[in-house]
Amino acid sequence: MTEDLGGLTKKWQAAVAAAASVEALEAIRVEALGKKGEITGLMKRLAGMTPDERKAAGQRFNQVKDAVAAAIEARKGLLGEAAIDARLASEKLDMTLPVAASREGRLHPISQTIDEIITIFGEMGFKVAEGPDIEDDFHNFTALNIPPDHPARQMHDTFYLGGADASRPGSDSVGASDGSRHTNPAALGAGKDGGDSSRAGSAGVGGAAGAASASRTAAGEGPSTRLYGKAATPTDLEGRRLLRTHTSPVQIRYMQAHKPPMRVIAPGRTYRCDSDMTHTPMFHQVEGLVLDETTHMGHLKGCLTEFCRAFFGVADLPLRFRPSFFPFTEPSAEVDIGCSRKGGELKLGNYGDWLEILGCGMVHPKVLEMGGIDPTRYQGFAFGMGIERIAMLKYGIPDLRTFFEADQRWLAHYGFAPLEVPSLVQGAGR
Repeated sequence: MTEDLGGLTKKWQAAVAAAASVEALEAIRVEALGKKGEITGLMKRLAGMTPDERKAAGQRFNQVKDAVAAAIEARKGLLGEAAIDARLASEKLDMTLPVAASREGRLHPISQTIDEIITIFGEMGFKVAEGPDIEDDFHNFTALNIPPDHPARQMHDTFYLGGADASRPGSDSVGASDGSRHTNPAALGAGKDGGDSSRAGSAGVGGAAGAASASRTAAGEGPSTRLYGKAATPTDLEGRRLLRTHTSPVQIRYMQAHKPPMRVIAPGRTYRCDSDMTHTPMFHQVEGLVLDETTHMGHLKGCLTEFCRAFFGVADLPLRFRPSFFPFTEPSAEVDIGCSRKGGELKLGNYGDWLEILGCGMVHPKVLEMGGIDPTRYQGFAFGMGIERIAMLKYGIPDLRTFFEADQRWLAHYGFAPLEVPSLVQGAGR
């Protein structure tokens, strides 16, 4: 038996040494040590032996098994190194070859849609206003006439930040800019009836207003707002920091820093504790504000009608204004556009069906007061819409989640060339 085991060991060691590839070596391993292998069969014979025989035979069988397994591992390492050497020898880099052509980058549909929105409203005399993503409870809720017990103020709907008195540089600032990389700055300047002509280009609060804000903070008064003659200081609850749930706080900050007439839009990121097939924790909104002494609901309807027809490229697109409720506007309305859903395909136009796309209304007097505007003298309208929503409708994008998946194949299909500049002359989009 001992001589047979010695010969068996030499037999398989020779077979292992002769293996010319990793595949051949694996086949040898299966023949020797697999479930039906020759050495495995020896181990099965132990069941028919006496305890003393089993002890002695088991040791010898294990020695054979270990010797063959060690030979296999050693040969596997050598074959692996040889394979790497062969690959390195065959895969050479020719430095004389020309550089591979790079693929042209594409603009994300959200970036393009924001530029289209800015272009259309810019032609109407609107400026672009910007504000912080990290807001306080006062500007995000209280100043917009949202009551303390409103569901939107609960932890399960809003991202609150740690530390009630946390502050950061520039959190009380708002800027007015000339918009996107494509937009003509002149188109975004205020027209003769389009807002504060002293704000050209990008700027913060600045000037006397900024100095006054800094002096109030230094005096320990905390965040405050002008009520055309007196200051209103938020409560401790209102000082909590949060990720803004809409871009409406930009309107409050703009009103605090400017005097009517004003005509601004505020595109930007917003955040809510919501995630499913139709909602994401971060998304984009654009909100608009017009204030002067004469603006009324008819101007609101005309403004949104012209925007929707220009944005969707449907000259006779019908709009329907349905009465609704929002805490920050009174009266309020939701806007529907005409569409058709026949055959499972959505078409925009005068087809007899309706699809809701945005909310709007006349600015509530309490919101004007919180912004330091006299509601007995000035009035105006506000509106807001989801940028992803209108982009999906215009460009036929079926799934909201794909906007944030960073899939280059998706971007190559839905993206835009860098020189596809939105304009009303060439069209606000393709």
